[in-house]
Amino acid sequence: MSEYVLTTSSTADLSREHLAKLRVPFICFHYELGGESHPDDLWTSMDPHTFYQRMLDGEDSRTSQINMTEYIDFWRPFLAEGKDLIHLTLSSGISGTINSARAAAEELRKEYPEREIYVVDSLAASSGYGLLIDKLAELRDEGYSLRELYRYAEDNKLYLHHWFFSTDLTFYIRGGRVSKTAGFFGRMLNICPLLNVDYQGRLIPRDKIRTKKKVIRETVNRMEQHAQGGRQYSGKCFISYSDCLEDAKAVAALVEERFPQLDGKVQLFPIGSTIGAHTGPGTVALFFWGDLRNN
Repeated sequence: MSEYVLTTSSTADLSREHLAKLRVPFICFHYELGGESHPDDLWTSMDPHTFYQRMLDGEDSRTSQINMTEYIDFWRPFLAEGKDLIHLTLSSGISGTINSARAAAEELRKEYPEREIYVVDSLAASSGYGLLIDKLAELRDEGYSLRELYRYAEDNKLYLHHWFFSTDLTFYIRGGRVSKTAGFFGRMLNICPLLNVDYQGRLIPRDKIRTKKKVIRETVNRMEQHAQGGRQYSGKCFISYSDCLEDAKAVAALVEERFPQLDGKVQLFPIGSTIGAHTGPGTVALFFWGDLRNN
């Protein structure tokens, strides 16, 4: 059995330390802030609070996906060492980066015809596909072959759930995910939209809930409705957040209270700059293994 490497990108929104522990190399997306270009390097070159404050101060933020050449340069050293590879991308329902990844894989297969290269559309985002990466790294270490790991990823990715809310609609309005009219009344009525990621990997508004306290409770209610085993859920749970650590801690505390058989404590990660450039501050996202996402 050939040795292989599991790779991902910065939009999995895990920490550098966590990815290093998993032995999962990552490639960076890019963003612009105030006209300056930066790598989405998991908060190495800029801290999250500074990033979000500059957005609130009115600086424009834009993101760009990884291009084919960057993928080729990232993967070629592994292939040159005689390793096969499997890579997880950000959901195709959110980004077109998988097209660049697939094009790069095709080019590298010509250069290294003896190597196997698998590209998986995670149909997930942020620490959601970070949770999938975490599971795949665990299975790799248990001895799964490359093809077994690829099959597991394809067969199980739609059991990964994302439920998230925002207490600040500013950047959802700017990005067109919430209309200006809905955003105006949402602010007036103190509405926090509850969203999830559907079976096609798209962000979908599911409910409009008044007050932060209620939306926190409802987010955890959705976990109880969908988690494998209900309140007996024994898998891992990740939370990502954008400059609102106390809100994330409140969700984590309620999850740990309601699901006493969790596999360890809830793990919290800052939302990275690529995803954060679209959400702005005030977003908390909850990730767990659940029933099949079919809508």
